[in-house]
Amino acid sequence: MLSKVLPVLLGILLILQSRVEGPQTESKNEASARDVVYGPPPQPLENKLLSEETKSTKTETGRRAGKLPEASRILNTILSNYDHKLRPGIGEKPTVVTVEISVNSLGPLSILDMEYTIDIIFSQTWYDKRLCYNDTFESLVLNGNVVSQLWIPDTFFRNSKRTHEHEITMPNQMVRIYKDGKVLYTIRMTIDAGCSLHMLRFPMDSHSCPLSFSSFSYPENEMIYKWENFKLEINEKNSWKLFQFDFTGVSNKTEIITTPVGDFMVMTIFFNVSRRFGYVAFQNYVPSSVTTMLSWVSFWIKTESAPARTSLGITSVLTMTTLGTFSRKNFPRVSYITALDFYIAICFVFCFCALLEFAVLNFLIYNQTKAHASPKLRHPRINSRAHARTRARSRACARQHQEAFVCQIVTTEGSDGEDRPSCSAQQPPSPGSPEGPQSLCSKLACYEWYKGFKKYFCMVPDCEGSTWQQGRLCIHVYRLDNYSQVVFPVTFFFFNVLYWLVALTCRYQLVPCGATYPVPQEVQAPCRGSWRKAAAAAGATRVFPAPFSK
Repeated sequence: MLSKVLPVLLGILLILQSRVEGPQTESKNEASARDVVYGPPPQPLENKLLSEETKSTKTETGRRAGKLPEASRILNTILSNYDHKLRPGIGEKPTVVTVEISVNSLGPLSILDMEYTIDIIFSQTWYDKRLCYNDTFESLVLNGNVVSQLWIPDTFFRNSKRTHEHEITMPNQMVRIYKDGKVLYTIRMTIDAGCSLHMLRFPMDSHSCPLSFSSFSYPENEMIYKWENFKLEINEKNSWKLFQFDFTGVSNKTEIITTPVGDFMVMTIFFNVSRRFGYVAFQNYVPSSVTTMLSWVSFWIKTESAPARTSLGITSVLTMTTLGTFSRKNFPRVSYITALDFYIAICFVFCFCALLEFAVLNFLIYNQTKAHASPKLRHPRINSRAHARTRARSRACARQHQEAFVCQIVTTEGSDGEDRPSCSAQQPPSPGSPEGPQSLCSKLACYEWYKGFKKYFCMVPDCEGSTWQQGRLCIHVYRLDNYSQVVFPVTFFFFNVLYWLVALTCRYQLVPCGATYPVPQEVQAPCRGSWRKAAAAAGATRVFPAPFSK
């Protein structure tokens, strides 16, 4: 019985186990059946748009990848038999190089070193038939690594002192080859070029700083430079470092110079600058003028205040000396006098004359007492009684009029037979004088070192001003300060009017700059051959440059 029940129970267990595992297996099969999808799975709209863009990008990349081997093939083909050591058209015609310059920045302009800094992008264009190709590419743009495999004009800047080629992050060079053989070569460089400054009219000066370039080895019968209608691009948005100068314009010149190795065509650009006057005016002209006018204050100080007037005069002279030295501190050591030097020198003369005026006044006032107390007579021989009477009369006249005396220009014969100038003291007429208006004091002899001065400068009592009389000039000694109070300011005023009139007229005079004219016949006379015609066709004309100094 038991043996029959056990098989039945085992059968029931197997049936139950099969029923439990059956649905799980079916679900796994269904899931695996669902994972197997033929074709693209369904996606939302956004995913469809992204997939379309990805497909188009892959298509363009494929096209580019398809063009890259073609461009490499073209470049390898034109460079396979290319000799970069020989210029285009050698032995047939000169190579015409068209030049274009773009200025990034200009300045600073160093007056002491007479040089300026300029940052440019220098472009040269020429035709090389060996680089022609037939393809869909209009041009091939190459970096600076290919420059060494092509012929490049050996252009150099004649007045450059230092030249720097930019190489960060890569050499700033570019070559573009067109299908018709046209080659464009562009390079960026910073040049420190010399600029000869003529400082005669400083600080009202204007200058033209040149930038000259030419071929180093090819004469004009092999290479000709040409302006592209003198196209000079100036980046005005960039801050130019001219500081004391204003940029006024550009002009150009084309010339042919003769050297022992041949005639070379030289192209020159002139950058015209004009100095800003404000900086120099506040640093030099204003202090000089104020110091000169301060030296005139001594004319209103009393004569007895000798320390005050002397210190003021000496201080003014030393200040002008310091200003003159300061104006030459950052200045080239030129051998001529500039306009500023002339102005400072005149101010120095005014200050020195103001100091000298007090010295003369002090001498005339305080050093005449001794001469009046014991005058030395010089006259022809007379008897002793008349001589004593004349001496007593002269002493009385001197004591009565100590503040001034009369000096009349007379000439007497000395003991040695030499004509010597002497002066005669004269007393003003008085109503009670028995001698009347014609009475004269005895003749007084001047000092030997003082006779030349008194021949033209005599002082009389009760003199109301400067008047010319017969044989004498009458000036009151105490009015010397009054004369200086008028003469010094008026003279300085007229000097300033004349100085600034001449300076500003020369500064703003009109000078024709950049006027072109054909090459003269005497220059064209030795011109023979087809290369001369090519030079004329390339626009080789003589041009008036802006002068180096206005």
